[in-house]
Amino acid sequence: MPLGRVKRRNLGGLMELYIFGRFLVLDGKEGAFEEALREVVTLTRAEAGCTEVHGYRSVRNARLYYLHSRWKDVESFEAHAKLPHTERFLERVEKLLAEPRDVKRCERVV
Repeated sequence: MPLGRVKRRNLGGLMELYIFGRFLVLDGKEGAFEEALREVVTLTRAEAGCTEVHGYRSVRNARLYYLHSRWKDVESFEAHAKLPHTERFLERVEKLLAEPRDVKRCERVV
């Protein structure tokens, strides 16, 4: 394969999608953020298109959190983004953040 070309991984012709979210929480709001994160992760795991979802906290900065999820395809994630529990999570955490959330859509390359 020539340099610069990426072989796309897929399931039955559909590209898997990986989401990485970064959240820097205001000092003292870690508990409230973790509660919201726990709720959205639990509900998201029940979605048919979600193959994996986990929340993480940095070991070097207790205010820095990450959310990683894996989806069977883009359409599944886009449907997830419109669900009430997803919208509720985003509304809840918006006021808990020290800076805007940073969310990336990715594909696996190796």
